[in-house]
Amino acid sequence: MEEYQQPDDQLKERDHKKLGPELELFYIDPTVGKGLPIFLPKGATVRRELENFIINEEIRRGYLHVRTPDIAKLELYQKSGHYPHYKDSMYAPIEIDDEKFMLRPMTCPHHFQLYLSKPHSYRELPMRIAELAQLYRYEQSGELMGLQRVRTFCLADSHIICASEEQAIDEVNGALDLIEYVTGVFGLKYGVDYRYRLSLGDRANTEKYYKNDAAWEKGEDLLRKLLVKRGGEFFEAKDEAAFYGPKVDIQMKNVNGKEDTAFTVQYDFCMPERFGLTYIGQDGEKKRAFVVHRSSIGAIERVMAFLIEHYGGAFPLWLAPVQATIIPIGEAHHAFAKEVVEKMRAQNIRVELDDSNESLGKKIRAAKTGKVPYLLVIGDAEVAAGTATLESRDLAATSPETKGKIGALAIDEIITKLSSEIKSRA
Repeated sequence: MEEYQQPDDQLKERDHKKLGPELELFYIDPTVGKGLPIFLPKGATVRRELENFIINEEIRRGYLHVRTPDIAKLELYQKSGHYPHYKDSMYAPIEIDDEKFMLRPMTCPHHFQLYLSKPHSYRELPMRIAELAQLYRYEQSGELMGLQRVRTFCLADSHIICASEEQAIDEVNGALDLIEYVTGVFGLKYGVDYRYRLSLGDRANTEKYYKNDAAWEKGEDLLRKLLVKRGGEFFEAKDEAAFYGPKVDIQMKNVNGKEDTAFTVQYDFCMPERFGLTYIGQDGEKKRAFVVHRSSIGAIERVMAFLIEHYGGAFPLWLAPVQATIIPIGEAHHAFAKEVVEKMRAQNIRVELDDSNESLGKKIRAAKTGKVPYLLVIGDAEVAAGTATLESRDLAATSPETKGKIGALAIDEIITKLSSEIKSRA
């Protein structure tokens, strides 16, 4: 029994609901409310790194980042069809000045109205409108779970306006390329850590799905052929599509074995008609546009949950909330240790100083328990030589006989080493 139980126990140790509060990343405050996580400074740092990473990468790939309001008039969601299709997962309308407003559960209608703010030529397409948007959805109490199922979350969302079906499928392909780049940076492997699901609609369920059988057939066929062309295995699931079209979902499992959608790319044949999304073609006439919805990194909260569990809380250096801890052995070494802290912070390395009265052994254990990637120990010899003895969390795990010690290095050399590792996102 002990032999069979061990893997389960190891998985429980990686549970983000356990590690999050232990590592001071986030917690759920009952007075604030269920499903409303509060991010502590360390968790906010991880969030910020993820957000900066994806914004910069999307801009590099031609996305136009915008900001839209967290609320909108109810009629906007009636126009899009989200109300009443998603009514049960939306918060109740807020009535102000005889008008009804909704906390937004998605950004699609906001981005479409933005597109409609002026005419567009075929030369501008594809137009990749993107946003890190705070969204609000009412999840049932029994469905709430740590950061994976919450009632407010930040989605790396985008809506790509296209001039043709062929262009739309090219953009789906590009979005999947981006997703696979992102998962590669995280060290996640296709077929091991995640898999693709082709999510299909149910023609008979007109309450849940937009009625257009021919468009459903064509959209599903286009996505299926694209996945076959890309290679790799995928599976199909009926009744999992969005109400406006089929989608490709990137499915990941948590430590409890439950599979959730981490990222998604959706083909939409409904919204262009509902919103009258058009562009001026080469012949000077108005043409109906096509739309692709996609979330490159998914919800920041959910991807954080996956990554906490994937890394067991031991984030790679670029994501680690504290990248290095400076440990002076005694009070006589504090002044030099503070100089090292200032020098490293000047190079944008996230560093903490442990100048407590605890023993050296306890300080090292505390840093490693906190899963800090690097430790810089400073004593008499280091002060005299202007160095620090560098220890690595990772080496401690792989080479117990050396206890993770890399050795005494000049401070500038340590900064160069860490800066290079951060830049490469190794």
